Amino acid sequence: MQNINKDIKSNCFKRVYLLYGEEAYLKKSYKKKLIQAIIPEGDTMNFHAYEGKSIPVKEIIDLAETMPFFSEYRLILMENTGFFKTASEEMAAYIKEVPENTILLFVEEEVDKRNKLFKAVKDKGYACELTKQPDSKLITWLLGIMKKDGKKIKEEDMKLFLSKTGNDMENIYQEWLKLSAYTEGREEITKGDIEEICSVQISGKIFEMIHAISEKKQKKALEYYYDLLTLKEPPMRILFLIAREYNLLLQVKQLEKEGKPAAEIAKITKLQGFLVGKYISQAKQFSVKTLKETLAECVETEETVKTGQLDGQLGVELLIIKFSTKKQESFEGEK
Repeated sequence: MQNINKDIKSNCFKRVYLLYGEEAYLKKSYKKKLIQAIIPEGDTMNFHAYEGKSIPVKEIIDLAETMPFFSEYRLILMENTGFFKTASEEMAAYIKEVPENTILLFVEEEVDKRNKLFKAVKDKGYACELTKQPDSKLITWLLGIMKKDGKKIKEEDMKLFLSKTGNDMENIYQEWLKLSAYTEGREEITKGDIEEICSVQISGKIFEMIHAISEKKQKKALEYYYDLLTLKEPPMRILFLIAREYNLLLQVKQLEKEGKPAAEIAKITKLQGFLVGKYISQAKQFSVKTLKETLAECVETEETVKTGQLDGQLGVELLIIKFSTKKQESFEGEK
């Protein structure tokens, strides 16, 4: 990212750029920055945009070889081409020959770093991976946005906000817009504001459902399940997310028993740092034996549904009822 910012500041651009990775907000942001820096606003003669896996390579090369019209550069944007997952020999070979007054900009969801085109871009241009950002960077970024909007927030309330939004920057930004509008005319953002206006991500609802299960609050656990169904979440995806949460709890429990600090647990499990404490606390409600048995039952339920022996919605419901039925949790043999 620093290299792109440096190129924009110096107005000295490479022949080809590749933006890739799972953080869609950053890809969109840097795509916009590059376009605005390279092509004057309203210049439709020198900007060309393509999307999809059927982009005609010969047409791209012909355009790239055409001199820009009363402009320093011609910019060709190509999104989700699939060129970096499958062989594109012609494009890989052309990267070495892109003229000085043409810039190619690729934006991709997935790449294969062994791909010839990827290697060519790294050699002749700049490949920028935009991944999910760590807590510290998310907080710094969001505090910058809040400062511009004249807002303030306490550290614990910031953590609450991010625990609801997850670490997807697009979702964080959209939830911030709602929160900012809700608190218009007020400087301080409070816990009450966040609880009132911010939507809990699906993963957050799953976590709360597991929490209700651990406390044997069966009615509350089922309410969360019905909420997820209302949000059009397929039962099998809910089952997958339940299994994922229990697997995270098992990992956290085992890592904590090994004496790993919270920061290392976050790194290994890829959990947001400020969520690790919640998972440690949650994991204490279960024995390792129970967590392993629960995961095995999730797998068994999935198999039963897939083989047509049980309806998906009913299967997950029965699983939640079983997990949340009051019984004595055994921690025998655990330290």
